[in-house]
Amino acid sequence: MKHQARERLQIVADVHADMQRSTMTRGERLARWAELLEQTPDRCLRTLSQTEYQPATQRDKMRSAGSAFTVAFEDAVLRAEGLTDDTYGEAKRFFELTDWQLHQIVCGCYSGTTVRAGTAAQWVRDAAQSRPGLFSMLWDALFIFR
Repeated sequence: MKHQARERLQIVADVHADMQRSTMTRGERLARWAELLEQTPDRCLRTLSQTEYQPATQRDKMRSAGSAFTVAFEDAVLRAEGLTDDTYGEAKRFFELTDWQLHQIVCGCYSGTTVRAGTAAQWVRDAAQSRPGLFSMLWDALFIFR
């Protein structure tokens, strides 16, 4: 059997993309993102500045070329799963993370203007291990993230 690209097969067969695999769970999406980051653990990724002080509408539009979000968006598998861009708001929606969790992963408060991909991968894995706790829900609801 000869390997053929999907595009080539579409010429000679009726290919249905939605039948190729099931949708990834939240945990699988986060695990894939962490694995992508771990592929080059010493890569310097750009952080976002002061996410906690931005109004929600501005925060959702925040992005930085070369950020942890960019690593996720560069992956064809995550794009096929529905990741549409490398903005804060899209990452929040797609990975089902709270503002507090995203703040820990991409904000410059923890590491300055850049962060090692391996460090970001660990923060993604930490977020995947748990659902938002009481502290993060209170943080999101009452304090900075409005």
